[in-house]
Amino acid sequence: MDNNILLKIDEITKFFGEHKVLNKASLTVEKGEIVVVLGPSGCGKSTLLRCINGLEDIQGGSISLDGNVITQKDTRWTEIRQKIGMVFQSYDLFPHMTVLQNILLAPLRVQHRKKQDIKEDALKLLERVGLLDKKASYPSELSGGQRQRVAIVRALIMNPEIMLFDEVTAALDPEMVHEVLDVMLDLAKAGMTMVIVTHEMQFAKAIADKIVFMDNGEIVEISKPDIFFNNPQTERSQRFLNKFNYTEKR
Repeated sequence: MDNNILLKIDEITKFFGEHKVLNKASLTVEKGEIVVVLGPSGCGKSTLLRCINGLEDIQGGSISLDGNVITQKDTRWTEIRQKIGMVFQSYDLFPHMTVLQNILLAPLRVQHRKKQDIKEDALKLLERVGLLDKKASYPSELSGGQRQRVAIVRALIMNPEIMLFDEVTAALDPEMVHEVLDVMLDLAKAGMTMVIVTHEMQFAKAIADKIVFMDNGEIVEISKPDIFFNNPQTERSQRFLNKFNYTEKR
């Protein structure tokens, strides 16, 4: 296996009942690579991320991280999820805990790190995302964009090797979207490996090293952003982009 490949998805299949949600989907993600997954609603994008993080079982194929297959019956997902950070559309912050308490909870309980060390890291991360002054606030006191940035910090504090983002701006008011996207751009510049599901086309073009287009549970096209947006290689991709009136005039 190529030493530069961090994540390998090999022909995975996923069923919900009799409905095939993923059909032999294959993808590789290199260290430091930004992969953006696009496609119509219900095409399997979010399910793909949930399979990577062990939140959904697969019925065929395999997923490997660092060259090790992680889709086995004896996989210790508590350990694997420390390497795979995930941020959801819903923030899932504990409402009775302050911002700082929400961030410290997992590394204290799961990684058993020293509280002072984690606190120092947490404060640095909060400063990085522009929320240091909110460390003692409760989630109800924050805007949607601020809560989502806290959720990102909560994932980063575990020092993951790869970050998964599932439509993290979908529930935000338009003026708050840029707050979260700016943080993700900053992570990209710092070399974080990311797989991002989004409907933000301009953002996808700006951040992606590779675009993955899905439809009906299948990966239809994998292209560089300039090729995908300016000269999509499949008819299905062209129809998708036309709905956004996105394909640029050539």
